[in-house]
Amino acid sequence: MNFEAWEMLLWGMSALALVVFVCLYFVTAGYGQFRSKRWGWSIGNKAAWVMMEAPAFVAMLVLWIDAGMPTGLPQVLLLSLFLFHYFQRSFVFPLLMTGKSRMPIAIMLMGVTFNVINGVMQGGGLYWFPQPEYAEGASYLLRWNVPVGVAVFFAGLAVNWHSDHVIRHLRKPGDTRHYLPSKGMYRYVTSANYMGELIEWTGFAIAAASPAAWVFVWWTAANLVPRAHAIHKKYRQEFGNEAVGNRKRIIPYFY
Repeated sequence: MNFEAWEMLLWGMSALALVVFVCLYFVTAGYGQFRSKRWGWSIGNKAAWVMMEAPAFVAMLVLWIDAGMPTGLPQVLLLSLFLFHYFQRSFVFPLLMTGKSRMPIAIMLMGVTFNVINGVMQGGGLYWFPQPEYAEGASYLLRWNVPVGVAVFFAGLAVNWHSDHVIRHLRKPGDTRHYLPSKGMYRYVTSANYMGELIEWTGFAIAAASPAAWVFVWWTAANLVPRAHAIHKKYRQEFGNEAVGNRKRIIPYFY
């Protein structure tokens, strides 16, 4: 891929994210609590999550190997952050799931497509067209954006993991009722798990300082912000305005 094609990919993905952002305010993606038969055939959530998330892990790893397994510290750090997230999301998170929820195959395939493309974008940003500053090696890690970005990444990761833990333990075995999560960051937003993921990839982009990483942040927001809005709306309908209170959707005190 030449640099012109690379730029077209980034601009094209940015434009598509805008379309997705707008559309998701009108069409709610049919997985999780919004799953419906109109989305077609479905499979078990655990298998779906592995098949949907693992391609990002594999794509990034393949690009690293294809690039000759470079050991430059900036790229190794960013590669490690990306793989750490997707190893947990692909191979640990599904094992922690409870219940017998299902995911439409159509949703899974859309997730697979994005994760492959995003793996190529992030790997390309590290190995095909890296930022010139990466050539500084260890010195790059001393730039202000790296420790700040890594700290933000792990702060978001902690929020995401804890929020997922809260959701998993809302029900006792055999219970099928819906509950309004209220622990941790759910005291401030109704989609704390999404908030954590958005913070996480913002931290990654701060540390990477690359256009590809910021396109990923935009895609994360385009996908999760409208869904957080749909969840917030459903919680108000199901539990009432008093129960939801002043909690925002995904950004505390703001939205």
